[in-house]
Amino acid sequence: MTLTILIAMVLGAAVGYGCHETIADKQLSADVAAHISIVTDVFLRLIKMIISLLVFSTLTVGIAHMGDGRAAGRIGMKAMAWFVIASLTSLTLGMVLSNLLQLGAHLNLPLPPVDAATGLKTSAFTLKDFVVHLVPKSPLEAMANNEILQVLVFALFFGGALGALGQSAAGLTAVIEQLAQVMLRITGAIMKMAPLAVFAAIASIVTTSGLGILLTFAKFMGAFYIGLLCLWTLLVLGGYLFIGKRVLRLLALIREPFLIAFSTASSEAAYPKLLLALDQFGVQRKISSFVLPMGYSFNLDGSMMYCTFAVLFITQAYGIDLSLGTQITMLLLLMLTSKGMAGVPRASLVVIAATLNQFHIPEAGLLLLMGIDQFLDMGRSATNAVGNAIATAVVANWEGALGEKPQQTVPTAVQVG
Repeated sequence: MTLTILIAMVLGAAVGYGCHETIADKQLSADVAAHISIVTDVFLRLIKMIISLLVFSTLTVGIAHMGDGRAAGRIGMKAMAWFVIASLTSLTLGMVLSNLLQLGAHLNLPLPPVDAATGLKTSAFTLKDFVVHLVPKSPLEAMANNEILQVLVFALFFGGALGALGQSAAGLTAVIEQLAQVMLRITGAIMKMAPLAVFAAIASIVTTSGLGILLTFAKFMGAFYIGLLCLWTLLVLGGYLFIGKRVLRLLALIREPFLIAFSTASSEAAYPKLLLALDQFGVQRKISSFVLPMGYSFNLDGSMMYCTFAVLFITQAYGIDLSLGTQITMLLLLMLTSKGMAGVPRASLVVIAATLNQFHIPEAGLLLLMGIDQFLDMGRSATNAVGNAIATAVVANWEGALGEKPQQTVPTAVQVG
Protein backbone atom coordinates (compact mmCIF):
# COMPACT_ATOMS: atom_id res chain seq x y z
CA MET A 1 0.00 0.00 0.00
CA THR A 2 2.82 2.43 0.84
CA LEU A 3 4.52 1.87 -2.52
CA THR A 4 1.17 2.18 -4.32
CA ILE A 5 0.47 5.51 -2.61
CA LEU A 6 3.91 6.84 -3.58
CA ILE A 7 3.34 5.81 -7.21
CA ALA A 8 -0.10 7.45 -7.09
CA MET A 9 1.46 10.72 -5.85
CA VAL A 10 4.00 10.77 -8.70
CA LEU A 11 1.40 9.91 -11.34
CA GLY A 12 -0.98 12.52 -9.91
CA ALA A 13 1.67 15.23 -10.13
CA ALA A 14 2.50 14.22 -13.72
CA VAL A 15 -1.14 14.19 -14.84
CA GLY A 16 -1.85 17.47 -13.05
CA TYR A 17 1.16 19.14 -14.65
CA GLY A 18 0.07 17.89 -18.08
CA CYS A 19 -3.45 19.26 -17.59
CA HIS A 20 -2.15 22.61 -16.31
CA GLU A 21 0.20 23.04 -19.27
CA THR A 22 -2.25 21.98 -21.99
CA ILE A 23 -5.39 23.77 -20.72
CA ALA A 24 -4.91 27.52 -21.18
CA ASP A 25 -8.36 28.58 -19.97
CA LYS A 26 -8.23 29.02 -16.19
CA GLN A 27 -11.96 28.39 -15.78
CA LEU A 28 -11.76 25.16 -17.77
CA SER A 29 -8.68 24.15 -15.78
CA ALA A 30 -10.60 24.73 -12.53
CA ASP A 31 -13.53 22.66 -13.85
CA VAL A 32 -11.24 19.79 -14.80
CA ALA A 33 -9.58 19.91 -11.36
CA ALA A 34 -13.00 19.93 -9.68
CA HIS A 35 -14.03 16.79 -11.57
CA ILE A 36 -10.74 15.03 -10.79
CA SER A 37 -11.12 15.85 -7.08
CA ILE A 38 -14.52 14.08 -6.92
CA VAL A 39 -12.67 10.86 -6.02
CA THR A 40 -10.79 12.54 -3.16
CA ASP A 41 -13.96 14.24 -1.91
CA VAL A 42 -15.81 10.91 -1.84
CA PHE A 43 -12.90 9.26 0.00
CA LEU A 44 -12.78 12.00 2.65
CA ARG A 45 -16.56 11.86 3.08
CA LEU A 46 -16.30 8.10 3.60
CA ILE A 47 -13.72 8.76 6.32
CA LYS A 48 -16.00 11.36 7.92
CA MET A 49 -18.82 8.81 7.72
CA ILE A 50 -17.02 6.41 10.04
CA ILE A 51 -14.78 8.61 12.18
CA SER A 52 -17.29 9.60 14.88
CA LEU A 53 -18.63 6.09 15.44
CA LEU A 54 -15.10 4.71 15.36
CA VAL A 55 -13.92 7.18 18.03
CA PHE A 56 -17.04 6.66 20.14
CA SER A 57 -16.98 2.85 20.06
CA THR A 58 -13.26 2.34 20.59
CA LEU A 59 -13.00 4.99 23.32
CA THR A 60 -16.15 3.84 25.15
CA VAL A 61 -14.91 0.25 25.26
CA GLY A 62 -11.45 1.38 26.37
CA ILE A 63 -12.84 3.45 29.25
CA ALA A 64 -15.29 0.67 30.23
CA HIS A 65 -12.45 -1.86 30.46
CA MET A 66 -10.48 0.48 32.70
CA GLY A 67 -13.34 0.24 35.17
CA ASP A 68 -11.90 3.16 37.12
CA GLY A 69 -12.55 6.84 36.45
CA ARG A 70 -9.31 7.73 38.19
CA ALA A 71 -7.35 5.77 35.57
CA ALA A 72 -8.95 7.79 32.78
CA GLY A 73 -8.17 11.02 34.62
CA ARG A 74 -4.55 9.99 35.14
CA ILE A 75 -4.08 9.06 31.48
CA GLY A 76 -5.75 12.31 30.41
CA MET A 77 -3.43 14.40 32.58
CA LYS A 78 -0.33 12.63 31.25
CA ALA A 79 -1.51 13.12 27.67
CA MET A 80 -2.24 16.82 28.24
CA ALA A 81 1.21 17.32 29.81
CA TRP A 82 2.84 15.91 26.66
CA PHE A 83 0.52 17.94 24.40
CA VAL A 84 1.36 21.23 26.14
CA ILE A 85 5.12 20.59 25.92
CA ALA A 86 4.88 19.55 22.26
CA SER A 87 2.69 22.56 21.42
CA LEU A 88 5.06 25.04 23.06
CA THR A 89 7.99 23.39 21.29
CA SER A 90 6.38 23.67 17.84
CA LEU A 91 5.27 27.27 18.37
CA THR A 92 8.64 28.36 19.77
CA LEU A 93 10.56 26.63 16.98
CA GLY A 94 8.38 28.36 14.40
CA MET A 95 8.93 31.75 16.05
CA VAL A 96 12.73 31.32 16.24
CA LEU A 97 13.06 30.19 12.61
CA SER A 98 10.78 32.96 11.33
CA ASN A 99 12.81 35.64 13.11
CA LEU A 100 16.10 34.19 11.92
CA LEU A 101 15.08 33.75 8.28
CA GLN A 102 12.91 36.90 7.86
CA LEU A 103 10.80 35.14 5.21
CA GLY A 104 8.39 38.03 4.67
CA ALA A 105 11.04 40.68 4.10
CA HIS A 106 12.01 41.73 0.55
CA LEU A 107 9.27 39.68 -1.11
CA ASN A 108 9.32 41.54 -4.42
CA LEU A 109 5.62 40.73 -4.73
CA PRO A 110 2.65 43.13 -4.80
CA LEU A 111 1.04 43.18 -1.35
CA PRO A 112 -2.76 42.90 -1.09
CA PRO A 113 -4.51 46.11 0.09
CA VAL A 114 -4.85 46.09 3.86
CA ASP A 115 -8.66 46.21 3.58
CA ALA A 116 -8.92 43.28 1.13
CA ALA A 117 -11.34 40.56 2.29
CA THR A 118 -10.12 36.99 2.80
CA GLY A 119 -13.57 35.41 3.04
CA LEU A 120 -12.67 33.69 6.32
CA LYS A 121 -15.20 33.81 9.14
CA THR A 122 -13.43 34.70 12.35
CA SER A 123 -14.56 35.71 15.78
CA ALA A 124 -12.84 36.74 18.97
CA PHE A 125 -11.70 33.79 21.06
CA THR A 126 -13.13 33.55 24.56
CA LEU A 127 -12.46 30.96 27.22
CA LYS A 128 -16.22 30.70 27.82
CA ASP A 129 -16.88 29.73 24.19
CA PHE A 130 -14.18 27.08 24.30
CA VAL A 131 -15.35 25.48 27.55
CA VAL A 132 -19.02 25.52 26.55
CA HIS A 133 -18.15 24.05 23.15
CA LEU A 134 -16.52 21.06 24.85
CA VAL A 135 -19.90 19.72 25.97
CA PRO A 136 -22.29 18.54 23.23
CA LYS A 137 -25.92 19.64 23.29
CA SER A 138 -26.67 16.21 21.85
CA PRO A 139 -24.31 13.27 21.23
CA LEU A 140 -26.10 12.62 17.94
CA GLU A 141 -25.56 16.22 16.83
CA ALA A 142 -21.87 15.97 17.79
CA MET A 143 -21.50 12.80 15.72
CA ALA A 144 -23.42 14.26 12.80
CA ASN A 145 -21.12 17.32 12.75
CA ASN A 146 -17.97 15.23 13.38
CA GLU A 147 -17.15 17.25 16.49
CA ILE A 148 -14.52 14.79 17.68
CA LEU A 149 -13.82 16.65 20.94
CA GLN A 150 -17.51 16.57 21.87
CA VAL A 151 -17.77 12.89 20.92
CA LEU A 152 -14.77 12.25 23.15
CA VAL A 153 -16.42 14.00 26.12
CA PHE A 154 -19.65 12.00 25.70
CA ALA A 155 -17.71 8.74 25.28
CA LEU A 156 -15.86 9.46 28.54
CA PHE A 157 -19.16 9.74 30.42
CA PHE A 158 -20.70 6.75 28.63
CA GLY A 159 -17.65 4.51 29.06
CA GLY A 160 -17.23 5.57 32.68
CA ALA A 161 -20.86 4.65 33.40
CA LEU A 162 -20.44 1.25 31.73
CA GLY A 163 -17.32 0.58 33.77
CA ALA A 164 -19.08 1.54 37.00
CA LEU A 165 -22.00 -0.80 36.25
CA GLY A 166 -19.61 -3.73 35.82
CA GLN A 167 -21.16 -7.08 34.95
CA SER A 168 -24.69 -5.71 34.72
CA ALA A 169 -23.63 -3.71 31.64
CA ALA A 170 -21.35 -6.41 30.18
CA GLY A 171 -23.87 -7.15 27.40
CA LEU A 172 -23.99 -3.53 26.20
CA THR A 173 -20.19 -3.27 26.42
CA ALA A 174 -19.91 -6.36 24.22
CA VAL A 175 -22.30 -4.83 21.68
CA ILE A 176 -20.27 -1.60 21.48
CA GLU A 177 -17.10 -3.66 21.18
CA GLN A 178 -18.65 -5.47 18.22
CA LEU A 179 -19.59 -2.07 16.77
CA ALA A 180 -15.91 -1.09 16.97
CA GLN A 181 -14.96 -4.25 15.07
CA VAL A 182 -17.57 -3.48 12.40
CA MET A 183 -16.28 0.07 11.98
CA LEU A 184 -12.72 -1.23 11.62
CA ARG A 185 -13.86 -3.73 9.01
CA ILE A 186 -15.50 -0.88 7.07
CA THR A 187 -12.27 1.07 7.46
CA GLY A 188 -10.36 -1.74 5.79
CA ALA A 189 -12.67 -1.56 2.79
CA ILE A 190 -12.50 2.25 2.52
CA MET A 191 -8.71 2.30 2.73
CA LYS A 192 -8.42 0.22 -0.45
CA MET A 193 -9.56 3.40 -2.20
CA ALA A 194 -6.69 5.45 -0.71
CA PRO A 195 -4.22 5.29 -3.65
CA LEU A 196 -6.91 6.45 -6.09
CA ALA A 197 -7.87 9.29 -3.74
CA VAL A 198 -4.21 10.28 -3.41
CA PHE A 199 -3.78 10.34 -7.19
CA ALA A 200 -6.87 12.55 -7.59
CA ALA A 201 -5.85 14.91 -4.76
CA ILE A 202 -2.38 15.60 -6.18
CA ALA A 203 -3.61 15.82 -9.78
CA SER A 204 -6.34 18.28 -8.82
CA ILE A 205 -3.98 20.59 -6.89
CA VAL A 206 -1.35 20.69 -9.63
CA THR A 207 -3.97 21.15 -12.38
CA THR A 208 -5.25 24.29 -10.65
CA SER A 209 -2.04 25.81 -9.29
CA GLY A 210 0.64 24.32 -11.49
CA LEU A 211 4.17 23.87 -10.25
CA GLY A 212 5.20 27.46 -10.97
CA ILE A 213 3.63 28.75 -7.75
CA LEU A 214 6.05 26.53 -5.85
CA LEU A 215 8.95 28.46 -7.37
CA THR A 216 7.39 31.82 -6.47
CA PHE A 217 7.11 30.85 -2.80
CA ALA A 218 10.06 28.44 -2.79
CA LYS A 219 11.83 30.28 0.06
CA PHE A 220 8.81 30.27 2.36
CA MET A 221 7.82 26.67 1.57
CA GLY A 222 11.40 25.42 1.84
CA ALA A 223 11.86 27.11 5.22
CA PHE A 224 8.53 25.76 6.48
CA TYR A 225 9.37 22.18 5.52
CA ILE A 226 12.84 22.56 7.05
CA GLY A 227 11.05 23.71 10.20
CA LEU A 228 8.81 20.63 10.06
CA LEU A 229 11.88 18.43 9.65
CA CYS A 230 13.40 20.04 12.76
CA LEU A 231 10.12 19.46 14.61
CA TRP A 232 9.98 15.81 13.53
CA THR A 233 13.54 15.41 14.82
CA LEU A 234 12.61 16.90 18.21
CA LEU A 235 9.47 14.74 18.45
CA VAL A 236 11.43 11.59 17.60
CA LEU A 237 14.11 12.50 20.15
CA GLY A 238 11.38 13.05 22.74
CA GLY A 239 9.94 9.65 21.89
CA TYR A 240 13.41 8.08 22.09
CA LEU A 241 13.85 9.37 25.65
CA PHE A 242 10.81 7.35 26.76
CA ILE A 243 10.53 4.33 24.45
CA GLY A 244 14.12 4.03 23.20
CA LYS A 245 14.96 2.61 19.80
CA ARG A 246 11.41 1.33 19.40
CA VAL A 247 10.47 4.81 18.20
CA LEU A 248 12.13 3.91 14.87
CA ARG A 249 9.85 0.89 14.52
CA LEU A 250 6.88 3.13 15.26
CA LEU A 251 7.91 5.46 12.44
CA ALA A 252 8.13 2.47 10.09
CA LEU A 253 4.65 1.32 11.08
CA ILE A 254 3.03 4.73 10.56
CA ARG A 255 4.54 5.39 7.12
CA GLU A 256 1.25 4.49 5.42
CA PRO A 257 -1.03 6.79 7.50
CA PHE A 258 1.71 9.44 7.20
CA LEU A 259 1.52 9.30 3.40
CA ILE A 260 -2.29 9.30 3.45
CA ALA A 261 -2.32 12.40 5.66
CA PHE A 262 0.32 14.10 3.51
CA SER A 263 -1.19 13.41 0.11
CA THR A 264 -4.81 14.13 1.04
CA ALA A 265 -3.89 17.08 3.33
CA SER A 266 -6.16 15.54 5.97
CA SER A 267 -4.88 14.11 9.25
CA GLU A 268 -8.43 12.86 9.86
CA ALA A 269 -8.07 10.53 6.85
CA ALA A 270 -5.09 8.88 8.57
CA TYR A 271 -6.87 8.24 11.89
CA PRO A 272 -8.17 4.69 11.24
CA LYS A 273 -4.83 3.46 9.88
CA LEU A 274 -2.99 5.20 12.71
CA LEU A 275 -5.12 3.31 15.24
CA LEU A 276 -4.26 -0.01 13.59
CA ALA A 277 -0.55 0.90 13.38
CA LEU A 278 -0.52 1.59 17.13
CA ASP A 279 -2.15 -1.82 17.68
CA GLN A 280 0.71 -3.39 15.73
CA PHE A 281 3.20 -1.43 17.79
CA GLY A 282 1.81 -2.94 20.99
CA VAL A 283 -0.17 0.02 22.40
CA GLN A 284 -3.19 -1.22 24.33
CA ARG A 285 -6.42 -0.12 22.68
CA LYS A 286 -7.71 1.47 25.90
CA ILE A 287 -4.80 3.95 25.63
CA SER A 288 -4.77 4.60 21.88
CA SER A 289 -8.55 5.01 21.63
CA PHE A 290 -8.36 7.64 24.40
CA VAL A 291 -5.17 9.57 23.65
CA LEU A 292 -5.40 9.65 19.84
CA PRO A 293 -8.77 11.49 19.65
CA MET A 294 -7.55 13.92 22.31
CA GLY A 295 -4.47 14.54 20.21
CA TYR A 296 -6.57 15.40 17.17
CA SER A 297 -7.99 18.31 19.15
CA PHE A 298 -5.11 19.32 21.42
CA ASN A 299 -1.90 18.20 19.72
CA LEU A 300 -1.81 19.76 16.25
CA ASP A 301 1.95 20.30 16.20
CA GLY A 302 2.30 20.95 12.47
CA SER A 303 -0.66 23.32 12.36
CA MET A 304 0.66 25.37 15.28
CA MET A 305 4.11 25.74 13.73
CA TYR A 306 2.45 26.96 10.54
CA CYS A 307 0.48 29.54 12.53
CA THR A 308 3.68 31.18 13.81
CA PHE A 309 5.32 31.01 10.38
CA ALA A 310 2.31 32.62 8.69
CA VAL A 311 1.67 35.35 11.27
CA LEU A 312 5.29 36.49 11.36
CA PHE A 313 5.59 36.22 7.56
CA ILE A 314 2.67 38.64 7.18
CA THR A 315 4.00 41.10 9.77
CA GLN A 316 7.39 41.10 8.04
CA ALA A 317 5.79 41.54 4.59
CA TYR A 318 3.93 44.66 5.78
CA GLY A 319 6.97 45.99 7.64
CA ILE A 320 5.37 45.68 11.08
CA ASP A 321 7.92 45.34 13.89
CA LEU A 322 6.79 43.18 16.82
CA SER A 323 8.67 43.19 20.12
CA LEU A 324 9.73 39.90 21.67
CA GLY A 325 7.12 40.35 24.39
CA THR A 326 4.35 40.82 21.82
CA GLN A 327 5.53 37.75 19.92
CA ILE A 328 5.47 35.64 23.10
CA THR A 329 1.96 36.93 23.89
CA MET A 330 0.91 36.02 20.34
CA LEU A 331 2.46 32.58 20.75
CA LEU A 332 0.45 31.89 23.89
CA LEU A 333 -2.74 33.16 22.23
CA LEU A 334 -2.13 30.87 19.25
CA MET A 335 -1.76 27.96 21.63
CA LEU A 336 -5.21 28.65 23.07
CA THR A 337 -7.03 29.51 19.85
CA SER A 338 -5.68 26.43 18.06
CA LYS A 339 -7.53 24.35 20.67
CA GLY A 340 -10.66 26.48 20.64
CA MET A 341 -11.17 26.13 16.89
CA ALA A 342 -10.43 22.44 16.50
CA GLY A 343 -12.64 20.88 13.84
CA VAL A 344 -13.22 24.13 11.93
CA PRO A 345 -12.71 23.76 8.15
CA ARG A 346 -9.34 25.26 7.10
CA ALA A 347 -8.80 25.73 10.83
CA SER A 348 -5.22 26.99 10.57
CA LEU A 349 -6.24 29.89 8.32
CA VAL A 350 -9.14 30.77 10.62
CA VAL A 351 -6.88 30.70 13.70
CA ILE A 352 -4.29 32.89 11.93
CA ALA A 353 -6.93 35.38 10.79
CA ALA A 354 -8.36 35.63 14.31
CA THR A 355 -4.88 36.21 15.76
CA LEU A 356 -4.06 38.89 13.17
CA ASN A 357 -7.26 40.73 14.11
CA GLN A 358 -6.35 40.63 17.79
CA PHE A 359 -3.03 42.42 17.09
CA HIS A 360 -4.36 44.78 14.38
CA ILE A 361 -2.25 43.18 11.64
CA PRO A 362 -3.73 43.22 8.11
CA GLU A 363 -5.71 40.01 7.64
CA ALA A 364 -5.35 40.57 3.89
CA GLY A 365 -1.79 39.24 4.14
CA LEU A 366 -3.29 35.76 4.21
CA LEU A 367 -4.15 36.20 0.53
CA LEU A 368 -0.42 35.85 -0.18
CA LEU A 369 -0.43 32.33 1.25
CA MET A 370 -3.80 31.00 0.16
CA GLY A 371 -2.48 29.90 -3.23
CA ILE A 372 0.02 27.54 -1.65
CA ASP A 373 -2.00 26.64 1.46
CA GLN A 374 -2.89 23.19 0.12
CA PHE A 375 0.80 22.32 -0.37
CA LEU A 376 1.56 23.56 3.15
CA ASP A 377 -1.46 21.75 4.59
CA MET A 378 0.01 18.46 3.35
CA GLY A 379 3.04 18.91 5.62
CA ARG A 380 0.91 20.15 8.53
CA SER A 381 -1.42 17.15 8.37
CA ALA A 382 1.38 14.60 8.14
CA THR A 383 3.18 16.22 11.09
CA ASN A 384 -0.01 16.13 13.18
CA ALA A 385 -0.23 12.38 12.50
CA VAL A 386 3.41 11.77 13.50
CA GLY A 387 3.08 13.87 16.66
CA ASN A 388 -0.06 12.08 17.81
CA ALA A 389 1.39 8.63 17.16
CA ILE A 390 4.49 9.39 19.24
CA ALA A 391 2.41 11.01 22.00
CA THR A 392 0.15 7.94 22.24
CA ALA A 393 3.11 5.55 22.41
CA VAL A 394 4.80 7.63 25.13
CA VAL A 395 1.65 7.82 27.27
CA ALA A 396 1.15 4.06 26.84
CA ASN A 397 4.71 3.49 28.04
CA TRP A 398 4.10 5.73 31.08
CA GLU A 399 1.05 3.63 31.91
CA GLY A 400 2.86 0.32 31.44
CA ALA A 401 0.47 -0.42 28.57
CA LEU A 402 3.05 -0.75 25.79
CA GLY A 403 3.65 -4.39 24.94
CA GLU A 404 6.30 -5.95 22.74
CA LYS A 405 3.74 -7.83 20.64
CA PRO A 406 0.86 -6.52 18.50
CA GLN A 407 -2.49 -6.07 20.22
CA GLN A 408 -4.95 -8.73 19.07
CA THR A 409 -7.96 -6.41 19.10
CA VAL A 410 -9.01 -6.52 15.48
CA PRO A 411 -9.57 -9.31 12.98
CA THR A 412 -6.60 -10.09 10.77
CA ALA A 413 -8.68 -9.32 7.69
CA VAL A 414 -9.05 -5.72 8.79
CA GLN A 415 -5.30 -5.23 8.82
CA VAL A 416 -4.88 -6.32 5.20
CA GLY A 417 -4.64 -3.39 2.74
